[in-house]
Amino acid sequence: MLLNFEYENKLRVGFIGAGEHAVRNILPSFQYAPLELVALTDPDTERGLAVARMFGARHFYPNHEAMLAKEKMDGVLIVLPPDEQGKPRYVELGKATLQAGFHTWVDTPPCWEANDILHWTKPAMDSHKYLVAGFRKMFAPAYLKVEEIKKSPAFGKVSSYSFRYPSVLGPANKRNDPKEVTPLFEIVHPMSVLLRLFGEPEYFSFVRTDVEGPGDVVISFAHRNGVIGTMHLTGNQAATSPLERLEVVGTGANVIVENCTRLTYYRPGGSRGEGQPGRVASYIGPDDTAPILWEPEFSLGQLYNKQIFLQGYVGCLQYFAETHLAKNPPRWGNLVDTANIMGLIDDLREGKEREWLKFR
Repeated sequence: MLLNFEYENKLRVGFIGAGEHAVRNILPSFQYAPLELVALTDPDTERGLAVARMFGARHFYPNHEAMLAKEKMDGVLIVLPPDEQGKPRYVELGKATLQAGFHTWVDTPPCWEANDILHWTKPAMDSHKYLVAGFRKMFAPAYLKVEEIKKSPAFGKVSSYSFRYPSVLGPANKRNDPKEVTPLFEIVHPMSVLLRLFGEPEYFSFVRTDVEGPGDVVISFAHRNGVIGTMHLTGNQAATSPLERLEVVGTGANVIVENCTRLTYYRPGGSRGEGQPGRVASYIGPDDTAPILWEPEFSLGQLYNKQIFLQGYVGCLQYFAETHLAKNPPRWGNLVDTANIMGLIDDLREGKEREWLKFR
């Protein structure tokens, strides 16, 4: 792992936004990515200047138009809270940065609906620049390890998966209210992981509970390659519960990630004990087929203990920088991924429950 000052080449970027999320999670990740913070802009001059000094930005601007016009940069990152209605602010800003000739990274959720992406496609083609959404969970170390395991010959062909995540789908009469539907947009995180691991589903169906509360949902997915899976949105789960759990089943093997940090690989070839049924005295099996467990320790000051690594923030920004430095199109977080995820949210809001729907 290189530190920022150890990279020979860096992507020169501007940054729009100086809010708490940017200060807490995004800007600290610059310490470990090949990114040079050229300039920062925020309408709150006092706060923006303080954040610019904190993270070493060379210049500060009170508005993004001046930064885009004056600075020589390779890209722009945009991290802002939703507007007064509760909608993401990235559509017009992303369009402006692409038109100005900069690769663009926007935080999630990237937009309000799938049609918003049309505002980015023409400017991206005209400027030959890319817009990438910060689907950070695609780069969380635990899920990257799942990707590695499922590709191994020993794991065999993936047959099914399940993902539990505390997102919420409210009642049908409130799904067009941005403030009411905001919790549903958390689905961008588990869905981005599923897209990376299994690709686009062909069909899906969903059903919402009739139990009072935030609104649990089960979504079933069917893929062209025969893989089936579920996403369980558990809005009613306990606030003290671990947020998420992914299980992927292979052929005689399975792998589980709990809370995005604890990974257990149940390897193939094991048994529940040798000998006559009902006569096995020990649950301990052979060492060469025993489950493997990984989880971080928090006693040492290692990089992997930082939440910006565990949650995928660092990996996401490294990918953005390294992809554009190499002049490659982004494979992950691109407009296709964004369209797939936002299309699913659109369909969930439209409320066609208990029907098999074509995945957009």
